Amino acid sequence: MLAKVRSAAVVGVDAVPVEIEVNAGGGDPKAVVVGLPDTAVKESIDRVWTAMINSGYAPPRGRTTVNLAPADLRKEGPIYDLPIALGALLACGAIVEGRAGVAAVGELALSGEVRRVRGVLPIALGARAAGWRTLLVPPENAEEAAVVEGIDVYPVDTLRDAAEFVAGALDIPPLRLDPAQRFSDGWQIPEDFADVRGQEFAKRAFEVAVAGGHNLLAIGPPGTGKTMLARRVPSILPPMTLEEALEVTKIHSIAGTLASHQPLVTLRPFRAPHHTISDAGLLGGGTHPMPGEVSLAHHGVLFLDELPEFHRNVLEVLRQPLEDGFVTIARAAASVTFPCRVMLVAAMNPCPCGYYGDPRRECRCSPLQIQRYRNRISGPLLDRIDLHVEVPAVRYNELAGLERGEPSAAIRERVVAARRLQQERFSDSPGVHCNAAMRARDVQRFARPDADGQEVLRMAVSELHLSARSYDRILKVARTIADLEGSAGVAARHVSEAIQYRYLDRQVWT
Repeated sequence: MLAKVRSAAVVGVDAVPVEIEVNAGGGDPKAVVVGLPDTAVKESIDRVWTAMINSGYAPPRGRTTVNLAPADLRKEGPIYDLPIALGALLACGAIVEGRAGVAAVGELALSGEVRRVRGVLPIALGARAAGWRTLLVPPENAEEAAVVEGIDVYPVDTLRDAAEFVAGALDIPPLRLDPAQRFSDGWQIPEDFADVRGQEFAKRAFEVAVAGGHNLLAIGPPGTGKTMLARRVPSILPPMTLEEALEVTKIHSIAGTLASHQPLVTLRPFRAPHHTISDAGLLGGGTHPMPGEVSLAHHGVLFLDELPEFHRNVLEVLRQPLEDGFVTIARAAASVTFPCRVMLVAAMNPCPCGYYGDPRRECRCSPLQIQRYRNRISGPLLDRIDLHVEVPAVRYNELAGLERGEPSAAIRERVVAARRLQQERFSDSPGVHCNAAMRARDVQRFARPDADGQEVLRMAVSELHLSARSYDRILKVARTIADLEGSAGVAARHVSEAIQYRYLDRQVWT
């Protein structure tokens, strides 16, 4: 007897419908799985048969063939345990189908318990796109799937509950969630810029960077607050939209970093990988490609502390994703694409010992050591960082003072107002969401400075020997400074401030 149950496979960040066909017939008692399964799927037969027995059902006695269609798409992971079990029960007549068109995902324990799996949110979105209306999921994944409107999500604790539901003998209420009510308030972020003593210039630079979505590099001796500033960036980021939250949650669901019973990632991600990370860990990869840190930071912040300590090849592979906003991982069988629209924040010391240029501590590094240290970061990568900011040592009176700095709430108001101006400006420019993403024609249209500003920029280009990309970066940052001020045009003062944020181009180290 032949039975069919719906399921899905995750490819990249999207789901592809998969049909589980189970045929139970006569012959020797043997079960085979076909349809390009990986090892975890092949092993599912032992788990499924044991779970059926412990749930009070007799597995098929003769030869059983399980086909996962389409056969040319590789099937990975234990998510097919539950649909295979339901198909086997229908095929051998243990249950009679009372509800047609049921889709299911879930791993089975030997006891018959339905365990949590990865990628349920993209599967729910794919099920809705395919026109399916009923989806059985593990209880720990139920909230994640229920944020998708237009499909009924049923959490099932055990294989017996799922089987009785398919047979129509058990009624389970579908889980309903209002995604808008699940958004957290951004003010709940504990880190606040008010805790940072001094560093007014650096705090202004971070505000400009966040307001325009610009990449930033903080340079200074150890202990000056570079990491402290970077970890407070999420407190001034604008809140995520529902569409952005769904994109971020899909990636974290696929990577398995979504917390149990968590429906959405509602705060912008902040990822800070260690400098020993590999290129596959940063960009994603593996035999079965998974998203890396840069994709897990999508719509958020990727913080790279001690930037020169990262392997050179790891930093170089960042260049294209920073420019394009996505990363493509190619394999012999197929290629997958993960989004990675991030704000890069990096920090570094000015030299190997960390005290070059510090008036209080003597630098022990030779000029050659300093140059080699600096050369660990290539010019093309630095060109993709809009702001290079010096973070000097904090004076004692600033550290010992009782006065707190400006709170994140006040900075965030200005950032949100500037982002709102950019959304209105780029409403007719697909793919451009902030000043940092402007294309060349957008720069000419929206960021062209007045006559005085052009003269300041001409002098800077001739004296600092700026590249064409650096020229564009300065104009983009100047446009953001003007937005924070509420100015319609870009003036000379905006250009001058933008140039001050090109610390490395001003050749301070030489």
